[in-house]
Amino acid sequence: MTEPIRVALVDDQALFRTGIRMLVGSQPDLEFAGEAGDGLEGVALVARTQPDVVLMDIRMPVMDGIEATERILSAADAARRATRVIVLTTFDLDEAATRAIRAGASGFLLKDSDPEFLLAAIRTVHAGTAVIAPGATRELFEHFDSRAASTGEPTEFGALTSRERDIFLLAGRGMSNSEIARSEYVSEATVKTHISRILAKLGLRDRVQLVVYAFENRLL
Repeated sequence: MTEPIRVALVDDQALFRTGIRMLVGSQPDLEFAGEAGDGLEGVALVARTQPDVVLMDIRMPVMDGIEATERILSAADAARRATRVIVLTTFDLDEAATRAIRAGASGFLLKDSDPEFLLAAIRTVHAGTAVIAPGATRELFEHFDSRAASTGEPTEFGALTSRERDIFLLAGRGMSNSEIARSEYVSEATVKTHISRILAKLGLRDRVQLVVYAFENRLL
């Protein structure tokens, strides 16, 4: 039998925590690992319970979700543990959400997302794929890219092969592995291999960071 996905929640609103706890607990393949009311408590909670996925509010007292995300993922990397963080925000086009993604979060969701989408996001992130609030990918990163100065092609980008660059550009536009495979006439397994190599060469955690990287460096 497959082990359930263990989910922790860090949010300063008790009522919201109750709702998420009940939602996660209603799923046979998910297990609620615990909750915390601020980022500092959240860091301690994750260290103690070692959940697979952390739902992290951004704006909280004592320590915000961005710093908590950085600490949690730094500890996970040091321990070679695959902990994933999904940040939660009330506002679309939220700069704080972008900062959290740069800090290593596997994506962001609006707090009023459909419950089924939230559950699907937990499973998707646990499987190693990043998530973004529906319809927000391009708008979010274009919003902040408009204030970034172009500094030319990054040095590490030159390490990509011609095929890797092609796949990078398609992934940067938000295309899925299956869509890229059809476009490039290769198998999905081949696309996954290329994506893994691209992430390693560019020092990126996942596809969300790849999109951020592409927009920040004006590569699209």
